[in-house]
Amino acid sequence: MKTELTTLDTTRIDDTRIAAVRPLITPALLEEKLPVPDAAQALVEHSRAAISRVLHGQDDRLVVVVGPCSIHDHDQALEYARQLKVQADALKDDLLVVMRVYFEKPRTTVGWKGYINDPHLDGSFAINEGLEMARRLLLDVLDVGLPVGTEFLDLLSPQFISELVSWGAIGARTTESQSHRQLASGLSCPVGFKNGTDGGIKVATDAIQAAQAPHAFMGMTKMGQTAIFETRGNADCHVILRGGKATNYAKADVDAACSLLKAAGLREQVMIDVSHANSSKQHARQIVVAGEVAQQIAAGDTRITGLMIESHLQEGRQDICPGVPLKHGVSVTDACISMEQTVPVLQQLAAAVKARRAR
Repeated sequence: MKTELTTLDTTRIDDTRIAAVRPLITPALLEEKLPVPDAAQALVEHSRAAISRVLHGQDDRLVVVVGPCSIHDHDQALEYARQLKVQADALKDDLLVVMRVYFEKPRTTVGWKGYINDPHLDGSFAINEGLEMARRLLLDVLDVGLPVGTEFLDLLSPQFISELVSWGAIGARTTESQSHRQLASGLSCPVGFKNGTDGGIKVATDAIQAAQAPHAFMGMTKMGQTAIFETRGNADCHVILRGGKATNYAKADVDAACSLLKAAGLREQVMIDVSHANSSKQHARQIVVAGEVAQQIAAGDTRITGLMIESHLQEGRQDICPGVPLKHGVSVTDACISMEQTVPVLQQLAAAVKARRAR
């Protein structure tokens, strides 16, 4: 009796919660469409080296990562970049200014996930467009003459933009992630790890140790193929103090963090995020916190190597509401201080570096 052949049906057990699968552009195709000009390549290379020198104690300037909480509009981001460039040039002897250009937003529950994931802010999730728009913006900011910093949240998106980034961050929610530590070990730029959301520093010191080591892991090549990546380790990693259940920017907090770093055999240095929990989520308090940190720097504390500031063209924040036009230059995620408020903060930090240098 002949046995009838049947096709194995796996649809009952495979991808049962996937609504759709859409094609994704490859990093190589996007890079071919939007290549890196020589001037941009030189700026990225030189700024990465400069940040590394600060981290290794060879440059006494302060790295200041400043810009919008998140990018949601190309032209407004460029308008901000041009204004920031004026300040960066004026204060370049004391500050190494990096524009904060964040495309991916971690959410506590749900919400807009950022410019790459949903560039039209309407739930259409035009990710291919978002990747192109993000890369184009980075090239335009580099053309203004500013190095850029961003948070690496998604594990695939770095292949599309990372060669344009001078400084990267791993956020408080992902610092403990083994995958993000492995990613950092292979990134070509310096990387800051934020302390945990509870304020714990050890998770960040563990992350630095992990990122300094070589790793092997699965990933996607520029050609869009899966592959095994073997990394060399990243010697340019550092801690970012962003607060937790309490603030952690005071001298006693810096002392405590540096004691943990020393015990782990790491460089005693911190970057301080003056927003988030350190400003109790009150955006205007960033100005006060930055002033108090500037006093520590002016008093001679060389362990503070950088600051992060959330700043936009205009002060405050706004919600994304269908059918309601957005206000010009106002954040759609965390509230920011305005550029007008930012300028004196940068000047105060530069003066603090001068005072520290003169001691």
